[in-house]
Formats: sequence, C-alpha cells, structure tokens
Amino acid sequence: MSFNIRRGTAADLDALEELYGEVCDHMAATVNFCGWKRDVYPARQDAEAGIREGGLFLAEAEGEAAGSFILSSRQEDAYRDVNWPSDLPEGDVLVIYTFTVHPRYRGRGVGRAMLDFAVRYAAAQGVRALRLDVYEKNLPAIRLYESAGFRYAGTVSLGLEDIGLDRFRLYEKMPEAPAQQRDSACY
Repeated sequence: MSFNIRRGTAADLDALEELYGEVCDHMAATVNFCGWKRDVYPARQDAEAGIREGGLFLAEAEGEAAGSFILSSRQEDAYRDVNWPSDLPEGDVLVIYTFTVHPRYRGRGVGRAMLDFAVRYAAAQGVRALRLDVYEKNLPAIRLYESAGFRYAGTVSLGLEDIGLDRFRLYEKMPEAPAQQRDSACY
C-alpha cells in the first residue's frame, strides 16, 4: 500500500478532527493504550496549533486520512531531567507529538512510513535528534518506536496524573545527514 505524507493545511482540519475522534472511539471500545480521550486530546485545537506552527503532517491512503503527527521544536519541561543519548541544544532537536494511525490502517505500514518520513524530514532540516514521549502502557507504540531505531532515554512524569497518565517513556533517534551532506563532511 502506498501513502502520501504531506504538510497539513487548514483545509484538513475537519478530516483531522474526524481522524482523532475515530481513533479515540476505537480505543474506548477496545484497549486505550495511550489514554487519549475524545474531544480532550487530541482535539481540533491541537491540529490547529500544529498547522499554525507548520509542523503537522498528514498521511493519506485510499483518499482519506490514514494517520497524522506533529513535529515541534518545543520539548516538555520534564525532558530536561533526562540523560539523553545526545547532549544537544533545543534548536538541534525536533519532538514528535500526536502520532496517530487510523484504526483501519493499523498494521499496514502507515506508522512506519510516518516515522521514516519524520526521520528524513529532520535530516533534511539539519536536525540532529528526533525525540518523543509515549505513555508507558502503550506497548504497540513502544514496539513500533523501538523497531524503528528509537533509543530509550528514561521515564518521566508529564504532570498528567490527574487524568490517569502517570509515567511516560522517552525515546530519541539521530537522523543521518542526507547523502550530499555526508559526502562533504569531515569525520
């Protein structure tokens, strides 16, 4: 199956809101691995902020939203308390937020395609590390991130205990520089 991954626009807001709702409904009816709640998180305002900041990406398949994620230079405060594999200034890091795959497209490669895209995008932007956090009970996402080469960096609280989300695992991956940059670099 092929996927088109592109930057989201305001014209995508209805589709993103529907994607978030369908993901939350599916989890409420099965296992809510990530602890998301419909109309709380993720919600339309999260997509609006991602689009406004220029970091929301949409994966499309068969003419519909198959997945989405946000890349942001903003790191959670708790990230400062972690001994990351790389000691980098914030400007050299992008964080993956609101990473989701539509229930109909789970197990079909959308998540891996979005992670691969994020890594290539980060490398092309000169970003030296991609980071993310994942609720410690979200085992499917943890397996995906680890199989994609993200390295565990620590476990922290993000201050969400009042809604039942107490501990989050943090991961990091170093994207390779594009070939034309690697060839001219000194090692």
